[in-house]
Amino acid sequence: MKLTSFDELLDKQYGKKGTKKRDDFENGFEEFKLGMLIQKARLERGLTQEQLAEKCGTNKSYISKVENNIKDVRLSTLQKIVEKGLGGKLELGISL
Repeated sequence: MKLTSFDELLDKQYGKKGTKKRDDFENGFEEFKLGMLIQKARLERGLTQEQLAEKCGTNKSYISKVENNIKDVRLSTLQKIVEKGLGGKLELGISL
């Protein structure tokens, strides 16, 4: 029995890295992951979406859309959510 790696499955389903379909998939995953990280941090701090929204100057609907990957979030707004709303520090990195 031959085992298939996760990368091999991704190659088969979405194409090799660098192809449009694969890039679209990976970009979508990063956006999904961001929403999940925000939701996880909010829940760990015992906040509702409404409470988080109040702390960072937005509304519950916006927080819900960010957490559920329905809305693109601006970097400045993300910083407010993380720093003012969650009491954390936003760190970004670039990989080349």
